[in-house]
Amino acid sequence: MNTKTDVDVIINGKRYTISGYESSDYLQKIATHINDKIAEFKEQEGYSRLDNEMKHILLAINLADDYYKARQAADDLQTEKADLEKEIFDMKHDMIEMQKKLNETSEEKRSEE
Repeated sequence: MNTKTDVDVIINGKRYTISGYESSDYLQKIATHINDKIAEFKEQEGYSRLDNEMKHILLAINLADDYYKARQAADDLQTEKADLEKEIFDMKHDMIEMQKKLNETSEEKRSEE
């Protein structure tokens, strides 16, 4: 079992301690991603007028959106990989069949000589 890691991070200008079984670098990446999202929002007109609850909901929605888009991309890559593996299998099968026919043709030609 991995050991638990505690990391101090700054999110939206406040210090937090994040705990998890991942590396400290990974936990810092998470904090950076959240800070990047908040920075994006702060650039948008009207964001500063939203109450804190709405800001948190907006952040949660966007993080969930990132997650599901990444998951869909991973699923698409898995499907593409499976399709390519099937295509390779089919090509190998075709190659074996062609080699058999070539051998048969060569043997027929030798027997005719």
